[in-house]
Amino acid sequence: VCLTCCSRDVMVRINHVCHRNSIKFFAGDVFGYHGYMFADLGEHEFVEEKTKVPKASPGVEDGPDTKKARVDPSETTMVKKRLVFCPLKEALSVDWRGEKAAAALKRTAPDYFLLQ
Repeated sequence: VCLTCCSRDVMVRINHVCHRNSIKFFAGDVFGYHGYMFADLGEHEFVEEKTKVPKASPGVEDGPDTKKARVDPSETTMVKKRLVFCPLKEALSVDWRGEKAAAALKRTAPDYFLLQ
């Protein structure tokens, strides 16, 4: 479900229905130079391709006689990951008082507060 130009109450209500029924939800809007986008993908599994990292041999010292493992950029491995997204109501109900919130405040875009 994709929503735009909706009130906050409508977005929260529709996201609640989507989240409960495992339906992916996207909402967004633009106000001149400012905008926002929210995604609730529920439980989302995906595969990420990563370059293999050579393992260091224990007991081997650095020096001119030591051979270093070469990294072949074409050697990759697939890593399965899982993310759990929160509903819109939960994302909007953050308590901004306290030490944890102060650290999160530095990483939060000002547009978040425009939505509020």
